[in-house]
Amino acid sequence: MAASLLAQDNTNSLPAMPAPVSSPAAETAPAPAPETMAPASEPAATPATTAPKHHKHHVMKKKAAKYAKAEPSVTLTSGPAEVSASELVVRGQAGLKGEVVAHLSKGDSVTILEQIDLAHHEADEPSQWAKISYPTNAYVWVDAKYVDTNGNGVVKSKKLNLRAGPGENYSVVGVIEQGTQLTAEGTKGNWMKIDPPANAYAFVAAKYLTQEATQQVASAAPPEAPEVAPTPTPVPEQPQIVTTPPPAPPAPSVRIIQHEGVIGPVGSLIAPTGFKLYDPDTKVDIDYLYVVPGSSIDLTPLIDARVIVTGEEGIDPRWPNTPVIAVQNIQVLATKVIPRLDLTPPRQRH
Repeated sequence: MAASLLAQDNTNSLPAMPAPVSSPAAETAPAPAPETMAPASEPAATPATTAPKHHKHHVMKKKAAKYAKAEPSVTLTSGPAEVSASELVVRGQAGLKGEVVAHLSKGDSVTILEQIDLAHHEADEPSQWAKISYPTNAYVWVDAKYVDTNGNGVVKSKKLNLRAGPGENYSVVGVIEQGTQLTAEGTKGNWMKIDPPANAYAFVAAKYLTQEATQQVASAAPPEAPEVAPTPTPVPEQPQIVTTPPPAPPAPSVRIIQHEGVIGPVGSLIAPTGFKLYDPDTKVDIDYLYVVPGSSIDLTPLIDARVIVTGEEGIDPRWPNTPVIAVQNIQVLATKVIPRLDLTPPRQRH
């Protein structure tokens, strides 16, 4: 019973996406925006009677340890699996910060692509997640300005992100190549709703999936008789025909975008870059920031500054959830808009 209650608390904390509609006109109704995390604020001064900070830290560690014991260890392999919870939420990212894209019921089948274990997670959220093929009962969205909507509906840019909702603030759930033909199931503003392609993906909590254990029994195959090569039949000589190769296709268009946010450092040593652009209100990462070698742009003095970044956006296959933007220009709106906490002991601040 505790595991069932935990499944409902952990996987249904965000509002569900509205059911897909078949009429394009119905898509004009505003869709709910993905739930965002509340902005962190600097702790206010506490009265002398308040418990010391080390006590609060100890309580948080005990809470995290209690949940870690409650979450069973799961090992999943690529392939089919079955939903074991009565209702399972499908999200656009691994973790409760991911927006809800669909719901699954007990007994539904999914295809596991890989298991993801979060190195850092909240005390009340699962740490083990399964990356699965995107559910067929949900849609994905693409930016319509990169699709030839007046012609045959093919993708014009070299690569185009698939997103969980109609906007760049939604999670990236896949990529499609130039020349892919799309059929619009609806539109909202400049965004087009389409059926998910085969390479689209989403995430569910791993502990609510089960897989059957299969045993592969190797059978001794009888030895094959040696193959006898047939006697070649003489072929009369044919006149040589010289063909002209077809012209090379036109170069793909480069996707130049602009994003506004705050520049921050990236703590992971294996991330594609050392800097990121994030939303200061929701703390959600928007892009990794990549500076081309030899460029005069230096991002180090701009940490905690609010800026508008212009450049070419792409995807690193190792980090598909956060696009990378090759910085071409930065417009500084305000410097040091995110104050940092002074952690120096009081006696050393003089």
